[in-house]
Amino acid sequence: MSLADKRIWRNGTRHLKKNDKTLARAIDKVGPFKFELEDGYYESLVGAIIFQQLAGKAAQAILNRFKQLYNGNIPSPEEYLRTDESKLRSAGLSPQKISYIRDLCQRIEKGELDLKGLRDLPDDEVVSRLDAVKGIVRWTAEMFLIFVLGRTDVLPVDDLGLRKAAKRVYGLRKLPSKERFETLATNWHPYCSIATLYLWRTREEPDDPVKW
Repeated sequence: MSLADKRIWRNGTRHLKKNDKTLARAIDKVGPFKFELEDGYYESLVGAIIFQQLAGKAAQAILNRFKQLYNGNIPSPEEYLRTDESKLRSAGLSPQKISYIRDLCQRIEKGELDLKGLRDLPDDEVVSRLDAVKGIVRWTAEMFLIFVLGRTDVLPVDDLGLRKAAKRVYGLRKLPSKERFETLATNWHPYCSIATLYLWRTREEPDDPVKW
């Protein structure tokens, strides 16, 4: 099953609306929207590392300058490893993020991480393998599951924006704990990813990126 499959999306939306009346109202309010998978497993992870802990516009500016070093493209792992660190820092990358991307590239070059092979693994194993890379935490791996692999039942309980959206949609007095949020999601399975995407769409902060 893939989120990019329109039939899966329709079935998932139907399931969510049937089993959670509060979420159903939110889905109706948001209305239909187009979901497309991101291309490029490696490219998506490099972008995710660059975007970490930065506002969307600032991160995009750094990503653009980074790509300009390579004629507008994300460099191959081999190209990146050949690049002088001073050049990378001139694009706005911090020493920490430079080291994170380097670790990712080294693992790929050494054959320690087979990104294409991730598509055949269960969700927990994908998270485990990506979490081993420096700078890629569980949340980043979960975003990879949703936006790159199109997995249907991902519940990123560590996402603060998602929990804020749940607080607002469900009229809660305080931000739900991870445990409380998992309880709210009991009837969403096996379509937690679709519920997550709709909740993100209800956010009132227009500058918050819906994507990872």
